[in-house]
Amino acid sequence: MIRTVIFDMDGVIIDTEPIHHQAFLTHFAELGIDVPKAEYDSFLGSSTRNVFQQLKREYGLAADVESLLLRKRALFNEIFDHDPNLDLLPGVRVLLEDLRAHAVQLVLASSASKATIARVFSRFELAPYFAHVVSGEDFVQSKPNPAIFLHAAALAETPVTQCIVIEDSANGVAAAKAAGIYCVGYASPHSPGQDLRLADRVIQDFSELTAAGIQAIKGGRGR
Repeated sequence: MIRTVIFDMDGVIIDTEPIHHQAFLTHFAELGIDVPKAEYDSFLGSSTRNVFQQLKREYGLAADVESLLLRKRALFNEIFDHDPNLDLLPGVRVLLEDLRAHAVQLVLASSASKATIARVFSRFELAPYFAHVVSGEDFVQSKPNPAIFLHAAALAETPVTQCIVIEDSANGVAAAKAAGIYCVGYASPHSPGQDLRLADRVIQDFSELTAAGIQAIKGGRGR
């Protein structure tokens, strides 16, 4: 029986990926670098710090990683704060309420920074739903490394066989499976290039998930 659901944030709870994309593109233009779409798509699910560590090596960027990260975060915050249409993805709040009503523990495990997570949680009043919040900035390696999900399960004091992960990126799905956790892949219309074939189940809409259905999942590595 599933006791804990581990949620990714960007692209799962809220679709901030277009905002990240716009912020990155603006920053890339400022830096004078041209990052191909295929390379950008490979970053989804990774922390911004890890992205800039890679870009600094690849493009010989003069600025230090911390400065690059802070500039991109400032661009993101500006867009986030001035977007009146930004909201949770359809069906997400209903699912959160359903899981809470069935006493299923919820953990957020996002590659986003603590500052970005706090911004999202404050705007959409998400704190009451989640027992624990884990940020990718606390880990040396991003997804597909499984460390963030193993840590989330440990915080929840739940065996990985009694957890599931909900993810929208290929890196996130790979991380969940490497951790031995059953993974539901969300086929986000905003990241159609993501390979979710490793997921145990792929959904197109959050109305496909219910607390009762999730609790009945047989967790672990198998399908």
